[in-house]
Amino acid sequence: MTPLLFSDITVFVLSLLVGFEVITKVPATLHTPLMSGSNAIHGVVVIGVMILAASADSTLGYIVVFVAAAFAAMNVVGGYVVTDRMLEMFRARRRSTGPAEQRREADPS
Repeated sequence: MTPLLFSDITVFVLSLLVGFEVITKVPATLHTPLMSGSNAIHGVVVIGVMILAASADSTLGYIVVFVAAAFAAMNVVGGYVVTDRMLEMFRARRRSTGPAEQRREADPS
């Protein structure tokens, strides 16, 4: 095991532990904003995939880069969709008018 691989595995395991602790300690009402924010942060992953795509030189490398780019893009788009749905809950709703009110609005005389 090389020192670089050992440090990568250490960072991965520590990130799993920190992520688990954060998710279990956050109240359920804050899960949606936390999830939408973390998904939007995956734009960093898209940039990393683009950097790796420049150095890919084999078929397996291209496949891995494509899969990583697809998942990162899905996370970014999902983050924006979830954020939009979350913000929709805070917007004022328009009252729906019945047929009688619609006729009055169309013919005010």
